[in-house]
Amino acid sequence: MLSFSPGADQVVALGVAALLVMLFVLARVHYLTLPKLTARPKDAPLPDCMAVIPARNEEAVIARAVHSLPHDTVIVVDDHSEDRTAEVARKAGAGVMPAPPIPARGIGKANACKAGAAVLTSKWILFADADTWFEPGFLPAAVACAEANNLAFLSFYPGLECETLAETILAPYAEALYFCGLNGKLDPTAVFNGQCILVRRDAYEFIGSHGAVANTVTDDVKLAALARRHRLNLATVRAEALAHVRLREPWHSFRRGALRFMAVSSWMGIVIMIAGTVAALWLPVLVWLASEGHRTWAAVFAALPIVLIAPWYRRPLRALLAPVAIYGMIPILWGGMLNALGGGTREWKGRVV
Repeated sequence: MLSFSPGADQVVALGVAALLVMLFVLARVHYLTLPKLTARPKDAPLPDCMAVIPARNEEAVIARAVHSLPHDTVIVVDDHSEDRTAEVARKAGAGVMPAPPIPARGIGKANACKAGAAVLTSKWILFADADTWFEPGFLPAAVACAEANNLAFLSFYPGLECETLAETILAPYAEALYFCGLNGKLDPTAVFNGQCILVRRDAYEFIGSHGAVANTVTDDVKLAALARRHRLNLATVRAEALAHVRLREPWHSFRRGALRFMAVSSWMGIVIMIAGTVAALWLPVLVWLASEGHRTWAAVFAALPIVLIAPWYRRPLRALLAPVAIYGMIPILWGGMLNALGGGTREWKGRVV
């Protein structure tokens, strides 16, 4: 009778592989269980909806965001920019207003969102980051989804678009890690995404608008929590076919994101840290397998993270960058976690947040 007695390297490899499969398959399940925003016919009428884009030092991207939304539906709130954001937004066709002074202990984005919403009378308000942009049918589809499901608050996950090498390497893996710790079924508020939010104006004003969450970096999650507390319906959907976002300056963006993960939920932050740390065991275990002469095991183990993370890269060849992303994210994750645990702050666009 043949018997198999695995060595220590093989036992460790099996354990690491099992954890990787569990974490990253669950991440994909968490993402795919979010409902997908359904496109509307191209001739669908425009809804009673205006968009507010808070913008600080966004001259490089603001025109694209404005142009992607219907004409005369966009208010850009210039959050004390030090560049030509207001001028570029105005030339793109947006209405532009300056943000009021930030209150003590307030956050610039929430302050700008509140100011923009205050001048609108539309039934629906879309809050969108300056680095998002949309397909022509997005706004009708978004409002139709909210109305069909009797929602007062609806957030969207746009599709990630990468333009630089650093973004191409890091952004898809960061998204995979994010959904390792995020389960919309268990916690609908934690999954609420501030990059793009649609609100029914009466409900938004009822809970106190962004003024009620003006002193937190997790204003989106706090808005969702307020909505649930007042028994208002909310949801989050995938909108990768109709909405897009670019994560610029990945090093700074992801370190700020890591700080945010810990602020939203310590459990979420812990799971993300575990996933990133387990993934970082890949190379040492691979070298161990190879040094013990287990070539078949090493070949299979070498392909594991590439296969698991490939769906996030969308293009198969780009998935070969996954091992680079694994180790590129380690200092970002640990830096953000240590900063959060230490009660530290980070600078973002010239401000401490």
